[in-house]
Amino acid sequence: MKSKAHLVYLIIFALILITAAEMIGMQSIPIGDIKINLLPLVFAILIAMILGMKFFRRGIMTKVYSKENVNFASKYLIFIMLPLMARYGADVAPKLKEILSVGWVFLLQEIGNLGTVLLGLPIAILLGLRREAIGATLGLGREGELAYISEKYTLDSSEGRGVLSLYIIGTLFGTLFFSIIAPVMHSLGFSIEALAMSAGVGSSSMMVGASSSLIALAPDKAEIINSYAAASQLLTSFLGTYTMVFLAVPLQRFMYNLFTGGKK
Repeated sequence: MKSKAHLVYLIIFALILITAAEMIGMQSIPIGDIKINLLPLVFAILIAMILGMKFFRRGIMTKVYSKENVNFASKYLIFIMLPLMARYGADVAPKLKEILSVGWVFLLQEIGNLGTVLLGLPIAILLGLRREAIGATLGLGREGELAYISEKYTLDSSEGRGVLSLYIIGTLFGTLFFSIIAPVMHSLGFSIEALAMSAGVGSSSMMVGASSSLIALAPDKAEIINSYAAASQLLTSFLGTYTMVFLAVPLQRFMYNLFTGGKK
């Protein structure tokens, strides 16, 4: 009964948080020639993060951020994402012919997912991480990497702590980062279409952050941006698993042994 009561507090808190974020709406911050657009989702994450700090977790907030609620939210997050995946399909369908005409570019993008291993693993090892680096650099630390690491090593292992750390960091700051980096890259000369293709990195919130910022820059290309971003996200969600298992994992194992001599 206690856990059910805490769940009610969580649902009410989530509704209030969503309402507050929507009332804030999209805000634009001009920095020189660059305009950074902050989405309601960004404000919702920031508010939830701040209120989750130990200083604010008092009284009723201890019930909202109870261990039971945290476990529930992380366990059932995937069910919230399923309608969004269906929406991706609806966005892709009207522009399917145009997407297929540049289909090879989307496939090539999957190779780019190896960047977390090629760039992240050496830096992580230089910073002193060992087995934690395996979990932290296999990908962006989203559901696919979390599932693979938990099955192979368990989340109580060093590898599990690495992927969990990245998952939490990505959830808190990933959307904010992608909301900022998309307009910055556009100001450097990258086309809207190329940035839309790169928005689908395997994280729904990051994709929405990037694509929405791009739409704010070019509202006349909203359909193209949504279609390219959704197609990219679908490919990353499906093909990304095979890229991770057959390319990223062997490459990571080779590089880890090369840099550490196989030390744990």
